[in-house]
Amino acid sequence: MDVKLVMFREDGSRREFPLRRGATTIGRKEDCDIRVPLAEVSRRHAEIVVENDGVTLRDLGAANGTYLNNRRITEEDLEPGDQVMVGPVVFTVQIGGEPAFDEMIKIRTKLRAHDDARAAGPRVSASRQVSAEDEVDPIAALEALASSADQTAINPEDED
Repeated sequence: MDVKLVMFREDGSRREFPLRRGATTIGRKEDCDIRVPLAEVSRRHAEIVVENDGVTLRDLGAANGTYLNNRRITEEDLEPGDQVMVGPVVFTVQIGGEPAFDEMIKIRTKLRAHDDARAAGPRVSASRQVSAEDEVDPIAALEALASSADQTAINPEDED
């Protein structure tokens, strides 16, 4: 099963994170498969489990919660086009090539108003208040991390 998380930048470019069979962890901690180094993201925030018969998103007790299509969840099955929000970062779920790129943009545009409302003010982490000087563009931070020399693929042991 071909499953990807697709993240869009403000300039419209995208970054794809292919998921392999089994569990993929998302969080702030260095040993997470997809690392999001932001205060609003818990050390081990969520996991996505890819199996033959489906894909499941599971919250791992994150203080700020894990959201699916703007709804806080504990555990839910994923469908093509779903929006997964981990802290301020939003991923679109692509399964078997669906939805296509242009359809993802339409889906993202529909949910954009909600994202803008959430980003309007400082967020409160379970451990501290995030001030304006602490705020980082989450997509730029994730892009920088993904392109850095020390960043490895989602499952580094699978690389040649």
